[in-house]
Amino acid sequence: MKLFDILAILITLSAGFSYLNFRFIRLPNTIGLMLIALMLSLGLAVAGHFGFNLAADGRRLLAAIDFNETLLHGMLSFLLFAGALHVNLGNLARQKWIISLLATFGVLGSTVIMGVSSRWLLGILGIDLPLIYGLLFGALISPTDPIAVLGILKKAGVPESLETKITGESLFNDGVAVVIFLLLLESATGTGNITATTVLALFIKEVLGGVLFGLLIGAVAYWMLKSIDNYQVEILITLALVTGGFALAEHLHISGPIAIVVAGLLIGNHGRLLAMSDEVREHLDTFWELIDEVLNAVLFVLIGLEVLVLTLTRQHLIAGLLLIPILLMARFVSVGIPVGAMRMFRSFSPHVLKILTWGGLRGGISVAMALSLPPGPHRQVILATTYVIVVFSIIVQGLTIGRLVRFSRQR
Repeated sequence: MKLFDILAILITLSAGFSYLNFRFIRLPNTIGLMLIALMLSLGLAVAGHFGFNLAADGRRLLAAIDFNETLLHGMLSFLLFAGALHVNLGNLARQKWIISLLATFGVLGSTVIMGVSSRWLLGILGIDLPLIYGLLFGALISPTDPIAVLGILKKAGVPESLETKITGESLFNDGVAVVIFLLLLESATGTGNITATTVLALFIKEVLGGVLFGLLIGAVAYWMLKSIDNYQVEILITLALVTGGFALAEHLHISGPIAIVVAGLLIGNHGRLLAMSDEVREHLDTFWELIDEVLNAVLFVLIGLEVLVLTLTRQHLIAGLLLIPILLMARFVSVGIPVGAMRMFRSFSPHVLKILTWGGLRGGISVAMALSLPPGPHRQVILATTYVIVVFSIIVQGLTIGRLVRFSRQR
């Protein structure tokens, strides 16, 4: 299938689903799109039992799209930059310690809890999952998804300080999770000799290297933006920053997501304030808001369609549903310890743990990492349970986080 045909189908579906959602369903756009795509996928699967083999066409479309490659090495850089562009750096700096703890200790703690718990639970259900694969599952399901989180928080009415914590954590923790995931994957497949030294070296290279590289490319882009006043050229510079910066970071084997987030924070704060005229700022904001909305629409349609290529057995469905409360418990513990430690030095918003726990949405990044697992006896159960959890997270948690915030404010 040609690239243009794939894009035409995805954009047409996204436009049609967006219309249906806005006209009739009135859910938040990302949730509505995924729900409609999921219902379409299930409808195609059911139609196959009546002789209409339309699901095969859907599977051919998805087979032509490498979800892992498309998201983690394509769309993610644009979505992270668009999200970071409007995060207040001053607010982020005031929350830097708690965000750092949540993005590191929170991910590590949840990875261990989920790794041990998933192996135990799946064993009870008669599914043998080695501990290393349980930890792999923990690593890919533990990070909150910046794409899902940023899209939902815009309308949830979360207090500013708490929104900064959730947003900051989601922007940075996927880079940390990818490092943990890659280390565990090397250990599981026997392709690497994992020691404390290699773990520390890779963490420093990926995370610290990503921060420094993001500052460098952000500073170069800032200097270029400040030296001219032409919105077409300045938008092109930001596009080059995102695409070229992410590609170069990957070639240097440092964290591209972290580099783009740091660069986006720099351009979104100092760049917008000191290097752009009002006209440029307006055009730039409009352009990146449009990029964000279009890519989000396509991504959530893809997530909904992915059910067509899953082998989702009754056993996998039960496992996924039973792992949801365990994941929420792991999230509560892994964020509760850092928050509890920081309470000695600062105050927090009321009900912060409840909102941090329920607002920790999982999304496409978890699905993409699950799809990147090599073929083997444990891949399908990890992929299926991941998908069940992601669908629950986006639909149930995404639709109710606003109500939880309003309820918390009343008490």
